[in-house]
This record gives sequence, structure tokens and C-alpha cells, in this order.
Amino acid sequence: MNKIKINLNQKIHFVGIGGIGMSGLAQIMKNMGFKIQGSDMASSKNVERCRKIGIKVFRSHKRENIYNTSILVKSSAIKSNNPEIKAAKEKKISILKRAEMLAHVVSLKTNIVVTGSHGKTTTTSLISNILSAAKFDPTIINGGIINSFNSNARLGKGNWAVLEADESDGSFLNFPINYSVVTNVDKEHMEFYKSFDNLKKSFLKFLNKTPLIGKSFVCIDDYEINKLMKKVKNRNFYTYGFSKKADFQAFNIKYKKKYSVFDLRLPLRGLKKIIVKNIKLNLIGAHNVLNSLAAVSLCLHIGIKMNVIKKSLKRFSGIQRRLTKVFQVNKREFYDDYAHHPTEIKSVLKSFKITSNKRKIISVFQPHRYSRLRLLNKDFSSSFKDSDLVVLCPVYAAGEKIDRKYNPFDFAKSITKDSNVQVVLVNDQKDLNNFFKKNLIENEIVICMGAGSISKWLREVKF
Repeated sequence: MNKIKINLNQKIHFVGIGGIGMSGLAQIMKNMGFKIQGSDMASSKNVERCRKIGIKVFRSHKRENIYNTSILVKSSAIKSNNPEIKAAKEKKISILKRAEMLAHVVSLKTNIVVTGSHGKTTTTSLISNILSAAKFDPTIINGGIINSFNSNARLGKGNWAVLEADESDGSFLNFPINYSVVTNVDKEHMEFYKSFDNLKKSFLKFLNKTPLIGKSFVCIDDYEINKLMKKVKNRNFYTYGFSKKADFQAFNIKYKKKYSVFDLRLPLRGLKKIIVKNIKLNLIGAHNVLNSLAAVSLCLHIGIKMNVIKKSLKRFSGIQRRLTKVFQVNKREFYDDYAHHPTEIKSVLKSFKITSNKRKIISVFQPHRYSRLRLLNKDFSSSFKDSDLVVLCPVYAAGEKIDRKYNPFDFAKSITKDSNVQVVLVNDQKDLNNFFKKNLIENEIVICMGAGSISKWLREVKF
């Protein structure tokens, strides 16, 4: 952790405050009494949440924005040539990554840190809801808006903090850990790590950081985690999953249209195991059963009663942009999901395939980053096997330079070949809207997926 002194009299400036993690931390620090301001190039719901509680937000990045500032907190998306970063370096103002500042904020809490390539936002949300139901009054920093709180951040009065740790830039290693969850390890964020081996080494460092008095909870069903566990120095971890080898095993699983039900086999005093029946989860999909299993096993370990946990899972109202139903028109249902990686796309489509009762599934996919497409092109092209039609949108570059070698027609052909599905190309938001008006008949399930502007496009559809 960067050793700097932080006090309430200092003005702290957030560069890129509109990001989900940045805005959440800024709101928590404002509620703690810190003098907070920030800047972002665009307005958004996250920015408006900050302004609503009195945080000044500049809609630009300019040198003068950091006047009289003591500390800068920067988003991982902010480049070194940003004018505010350059000015801070010239003035010798302390610059911290978001994770470094968050580590300072929660250093006196008992921390539950959730990470992994996929599922960490949902897992963090489930744990947060259970702890809140158990009257722990936790501090929460999440990567998505938890519907029950209508926020991704919450300053609690209790001694516990639940944190989603983003591995994208390696900063998840900065967090002080008491308990941790690792959901899975997948080939992602190679623009930072350069190789999959480097990513796996970082996860191994994370697991080794969990103290002996704490505990890690890891998914035994994940191939890469299984390999990593053999290298962990301290075996202070529990496993969860569908495998019979798991310490906490979900079995007898039933997938319904709007929820899932499963039984749980768990350890009790040594090798003896007990069974808890009919745990109802108000989410669909095998991946969400695993996410809930991580939450259940951890919460049981820290002493929360099973009846409290079961009630919380049953009442869970979800997270925005995670299988979110946005609207329905003439029996046609429109969903929004953050899926932007092949593993996530497959999980989302499989969830709907199992529960759709043979309804037509239309995937609207907006690729996120050219670098991700290059690295995982073959994986993407085979991700849509559970879809009846794919609508392919232009790439959302997310600040990357346009890749002139990318050809949407070639990518569409590879999806058709590897997923055995028809692909339709659209050029922009207006084109997508026209496609919906002209081609949808009735009873289809439309799932819009991506980490860019596709969520906004969906919410602005007009019939």
C-alpha cells in the first residue's frame, strides 16, 4: 500500500470519476467526510449519483481542475498523457490508483475481497445482501448497481467491508484481505498482463495473501483454479462447486424460468457432511448457482445462520446489466447483460436456452475492444451455439485505435461457421432500431450483450 497520510482537510480529485468503481469509492469517501471532486469526459448515471450527494464533477480533463488539490485518484482507464495527471506530476501531487485509495479506506475493516475473471460482481452483491440481512451493516464497493440498494457503493457502520477486486490492471493485489473469493481464472486483460501465465501468477499472489486467520473460497470446477491450488503455500481455503470433491457442493439443481433451486452438501466438524435442501436462488443459470454457492459457503463460515442466508437468496433482486429485463413488447422480451467475453456469452445463452421453452433467442452483440477480439476471435465465433440469430454491432473501441484489419463480414462468417447460426450486421444504433421494428414477430427473447454503449441503445429503442 502506498504510504501517504490522508485527512479530512485535503481535497481529493478523482480523474475518471464516471467509472462504476471510481464513482462508488468517491461517494463513500464523501459520506465519510472527505472533500471530494472529480472529472469525466461524459455525463452518466454514475456522475449524476455523485453530483446528487454534493460532489463537484468537471465535464472535461483540464489542468485547472486540480487547483488546490492534495491527492489525485485515477481510474485504470486514464492514460499517462492526461492533462490532469501531467499537471499533478509537475506539482508533485500524490497520485493513487483507485485500488490503492480503496485499500486505505477499508484498512481498518474486516474485508471480504471477491475477484475472478467472471461472476465477481454478482458474487459480491449476493454476499453484500446476506451480510445486510444478518445486520452486519457492511461497507460495500461493487462493480455493478445492486438493485436492493440502488447503488454500487454503501458506507456501513459495521466492522465488515465487501469489495469487488478488479484484476484488469493488477491493482487487486493492493487490497488488505481477511477473507477472499476467487470465482474462476480465464484469459482476459492480456493488454495489461501480456501473457496468460502472468495473469495466473497474479491470482496465485492474491491467494497467498489471504492470512492464516482468514480463509479463501475457490471454485473447484474451474480448471485453472484447480491447477493454482496445488501451488498455494497455505492451505487455508475451502472449495465450492458441482463436483463431489467440493467442500461445499450444490446438487439436485432445478432451473426454472425465473429462479433456480438446489440442495447443498457442506462440511461440519471434520469429514462429516450435512445436507441443506431446497435453497431457492432468485437468479437463473448454472453460473449464478456457483456464484451463490461462493456466497453461501463464505457466509456460513463467518457465522451467519442458514435461515438468514436462504431468505436473502430467495429475495435477491439482482444487479443492473446482469440478465436484466428492460422491457416487453407483444410477448417479445428484451434483456440487457454486460457479457463481453466468450465464457460470459456462453453462460448467458445457456441460461436462457434451458428455461426458454423453445422460444427463439436473438443475440445482439457489441464486441468490446479490438484487442480482445484479436486474442479470442475463435472463442467468440463459437460462443453463440445456443442462439437462433445473432445481430452483430460495430466494435466498441473503449479508447483503442481502430483496427483497420478487422472485417465485420469475416467475423460474421466465422460466427456462422463455428456457431451454426445466421448473423445479421447492423451499422449503428438507428440500424439496430430498424432491425427490431422490421424483423421481430412475437415471443422472441432478445439479449443485448456488451460492455460498451449497447445498454444505452437498448434503452432508447422505439417501436
